[in-house]
Order: sequence, then C-alpha cells, then structure tokens
Amino acid sequence: MKYISTRGDPAQRGFCDILLEGLAPDGGLYLPAYYPQIDAATLQRWRGLSYADLAFEVLALYIDDIPHDDLRQLAQRTYTRAIFGSDEITPLTRLDKAEGKSGDAGLYLLGLSNGPTLAFKDMAMQLLGNLFEYELARRGETLNILGATSGDTGSAAEYAMRGKRGINVFMLSPLGRMSPFQQAQMFSLQDPNIHNIAIDGVFDDCQDIVKAVSNDLDFKRRHRIGTVNSINWARLLAQVVYYFAGYFRATASNSQRVSFAVPSGNFGNICAGHVARMMGLPIDRLVLATNENNVLDEFFRNGHYRVRASSETFETSSPSMDISKASNFERFIFDLLQRDGGRVRALFADELSKHGEFTLASDDFARIADHGFVSGSSSHADRLATIRTTWDQCGVMIDPHTADGVKVARELRDPALPMIVLETALPAKFAATIVEATGREPQRPPATEGIEQLPKRCKVLPRDAAAVKAYLTENV
Repeated sequence: MKYISTRGDPAQRGFCDILLEGLAPDGGLYLPAYYPQIDAATLQRWRGLSYADLAFEVLALYIDDIPHDDLRQLAQRTYTRAIFGSDEITPLTRLDKAEGKSGDAGLYLLGLSNGPTLAFKDMAMQLLGNLFEYELARRGETLNILGATSGDTGSAAEYAMRGKRGINVFMLSPLGRMSPFQQAQMFSLQDPNIHNIAIDGVFDDCQDIVKAVSNDLDFKRRHRIGTVNSINWARLLAQVVYYFAGYFRATASNSQRVSFAVPSGNFGNICAGHVARMMGLPIDRLVLATNENNVLDEFFRNGHYRVRASSETFETSSPSMDISKASNFERFIFDLLQRDGGRVRALFADELSKHGEFTLASDDFARIADHGFVSGSSSHADRLATIRTTWDQCGVMIDPHTADGVKVARELRDPALPMIVLETALPAKFAATIVEATGREPQRPPATEGIEQLPKRCKVLPRDAAAVKAYLTENV
C-alpha cells in the first residue's frame, strides 16, 4: 500500500515513512492510494473477533512495511483490559431502552472513553505510541512530536508517549480554554520528555502554528518533527477499527445497515467513519454534530465553507469542539472531488488561504449525499437538556460533547436502523456542566481524585510560530 497527498504531489510513500512525517511536502494530507474493499465473507470472518484481532485485520490492509507478526503483537499490546478496562474495549449501551417502541432498531452509545485519559483519543493514541516506538527503534532514530489540542488530544498523546524511548512531545493548547480537569491531566505531568505550551489564542491558532512549523521542511527535517494530531494518517486509521467493532455489536447479520452520529470539531473522528464506509462497511448515514461553532454544519447544509477568525470562535461548554478550521476536512474533499489533487490544492492552498472560504460547485455538492453525510448543531441549552434527559430516562451520564452527538442523533435518526453515537469523553472531565445539568457530581475514577491540585508545568507563548520554533530548538 502506498500513500498519496491530497494536493497532488506525485511522490508515493510507504506507511512507516508517513507515520513519522505528518503533513506531505506540498502541505497536503496523506491518504491511501486506494481503499481496500471489504466483502460479506470478510465481514463474517471478522465478526466475533476480539478487538485486538479486529484491529490487526484492519491495520494489515493498509500496512505492508511492518511484518504482520510484529503488527499483530503491537495491536495485542495496545488493546488490553489493563489499559481500557474491559475485554470488550468499546462496550455498547442502548440509550432508548425505556421507550420500548415496537420496530425501533435502537439508539446506542459506543463507549470509547475508558482509556488512561478518559477520552476517545486514547483509542488511537495508545496504538500510535507503540507504532512510533517500534519504528524509531528499527531505524535507530528519535522524533520530536509537535501537536495541538483543544483538550483531549494533548493528554492522550502525552500519556501514550510518556517514557517512550526516542520521543519528545511538544503540545500546544489554547490558554485558558480547556476544562480544569483537562488542564490538570496535561500540565501535571512531570516527565522530562513532555513539554506543554499554552498559546495565547484559540485552538485554530495552535493548529496553524503546527502546520506552519510542519511546512518549514528544512526546520522539520533538521529537528525531526512529527505529528500526533489527526493529520497523521496512522491515528485516523486506528479510529476506523471502532466503526467495525460498533457495527458488529449493534447488528446480528452483515445484511443490516447502521448509522453513526459523531460529535465533530476537527473532522478526524467522522473522517474515519467515511473511510470505513468507503471500504464497504454497511453505513447508511454519517451524522455530523457540531456545537455553536457550526462551520461544518453550514458546509454540509449549503456547500459553503468559511473559516472563522479567532474572535468569532465561541467558547462553549463542549470546548474540545471549539474549532473553526477542521484540518481533516481536506481528506473528505479530496474524495468528494474524485481525488483531483489539483482542484483540492486550488481550494485549500489558494482560495481558503487567501479568502478564508470557498463554495463547492453545485454538482460537487450534490455528491455529498452519495457519501451519506448529514449534519446538525447543538447549543448549551441543548447539551444541558440532553445530559439531563439521558440521565433521568436511561440512567446513563454523558459528557457535553457526547450530548451534542446524542441531541443531533435523536433528531436525524431513522427508527428502522440502529443509530450509534460515538462517546467522546467521560463526564468527570467536564464536571461543572454535568452539575449544571443534573445537580450531581459525575463519578470519577479513583486515580484521578485531586488531580486539579497537583503541581503544574507549562510554558506560555504568544501565537507566533517563530516563538514556538525557538522554544523547540532550545529544548530538543
């Protein structure tokens, strides 16, 4: 399997090369040259596999430069009860049991937040840490990871990379924009290979800095810069696995179709669903849910994509989705435009860079329906109401981001098909909103008690790529 850039660079790369590289040299994102196709016989063979074995089967379709025995061991080392709390790894819970409507296929919650940092990002990041360590050891090299986080990516990356040989992590986050729990998870880490940098801006500013540094090819190569954000294909690939796992848990046969509802900010999580659907997984609709920062919802409604300025990016009670520039969105547009790298480059490198917006041609917009996407948005009041009713009626407590997904799923679901909402994080990470909605504190794992009071270590920098480069140079 070879990988190509969304912006048309003619070079094709192997998996292990793009694993360590991040962005393509032309500023595009990597995608496989083709999507392997899954037939009914393969689905039947995969049904009933353990999560680790299922992960191996999916990964092996895309990775041919790691021996399969080693790849299987990496998957088995990653997806364990000790790390994710159960043999299922991603348990499925029905949310609408109390409704009991005849013929209703059900609304489900796929549990993705039982890893070390209590967020779905652990599902991919734990694998990514093991892949990095494996490949760097094979090459005898080191890597300096530069990432940006709106909340959960940072802690998931740091917990996955702490203590890993040959790896340093430099994680940018928006100053004062994360929940106290999220901040504490990151800033309390004292490992010498972990560096937290708070940027005086919003998440999009952090993401822009990461891309600016990555696009300086000389600096990137000289300092061995890699990425863990979902612009890294390996992370998105790991997320494809739980769409298959969720499908098998919610269906009795491979003739059934399902829909997925996904809280979306940076488009990585739902892009993994797009990949699974392109592979042949029987997904009817991919329901994208945004908060008040509804750039993506507007696009899927009218084909117009307009990036918001920092001053227009709302600070909400689902802060990990306070994003107005979705970096993974380019991957979907590449497929939507029938893999025409020149047209993608014209949209993203020219129109979007110069004007901050673009509009799809009508025939391109019409093809969105062929890919199964629909969308909706949620407000603070909606989140509170959804958290409250899900707790009162189902006995299940959900976090604010998951609530955005549940709210939109309830509005758009077809009762004849199972609708699976992807859980984003455990409620303990957003206690203030949970208390506001339900009047009670969410339960938190014992290991996280008092985390907000631990000593913290963080460097505050302006939203300036040069300042970040200087800090990296001093600390690699």
